[in-house]
Amino acid sequence: MSSLYISRLIKLAEEAAQKNEAALETTAGKLADTLQNEGLVHLYGSGHSVLPCQETFPRYGSYVGFNPLTDPRVMWHNVLGAGGVRELLWLERTEKYAEKFLDHQPLNPGDSIVIFGHSGRNASGIDTALYARKRGLFVVAITSTHNLDKPATHSSGKRLADAADIVIDTRSPIEDAIVPVEGWTRPVAGSSTVLAMMLMHELVARTAARLGERGVELPTFASPTIAGVTLHDTDVIYGKYRERMIDAQQKHLDFFKGRMQGDA
Repeated sequence: MSSLYISRLIKLAEEAAQKNEAALETTAGKLADTLQNEGLVHLYGSGHSVLPCQETFPRYGSYVGFNPLTDPRVMWHNVLGAGGVRELLWLERTEKYAEKFLDHQPLNPGDSIVIFGHSGRNASGIDTALYARKRGLFVVAITSTHNLDKPATHSSGKRLADAADIVIDTRSPIEDAIVPVEGWTRPVAGSSTVLAMMLMHELVARTAARLGERGVELPTFASPTIAGVTLHDTDVIYGKYRERMIDAQQKHLDFFKGRMQGDA
């Protein structure tokens, strides 16, 4: 029996690779600039779009400079009840909430942010994009442009793709699921999260390649199952990450102190 899901997913992935070639190259250059200048590449998503953030960093094969902005209030911990899906679905559609979360995050001018969102219509992602651009960040949206036919529901009149500096298109269909089943009225097997992860890993690889061309190497996680790699190596890299985050937090505090003094 031929694959029902994998063959369809590969076709979409190849389509996404071809369509996004220019955007991937431009974005990799921008992310490399951020990292070379000791800034951060932030990662944001809500609901299942949190998963590409977690998949990007920290993991083996990834490197210091990425900062997942994972808000537990827009991640489900239960299906029903406290921390359940219905709560986060409501919260990610609530305008201005994301700003309260982001005020405490070290988003600094010159940083970059990658925002994941299949539909691109949730307030959480749009608010984050608008907030980040005001703060002087380069904003990347990884979303499906198939959803651009749907009207915006955000008060700004924008969708995630409209609020970003550059768009990387997953090519995932509007319904997300890609396998029709005989006798069923709805398709199964979602595609958007896997495609977003693949495109983000492509950016991880291309950004590293750009930095390598510039003679820059960043501390990179490797599995201790590899000969010569130890758990101590991982601890050292976490230490480098901690130093990077402390520097970013200080820049963030200096920014807010300057703003408060300006208001005085």
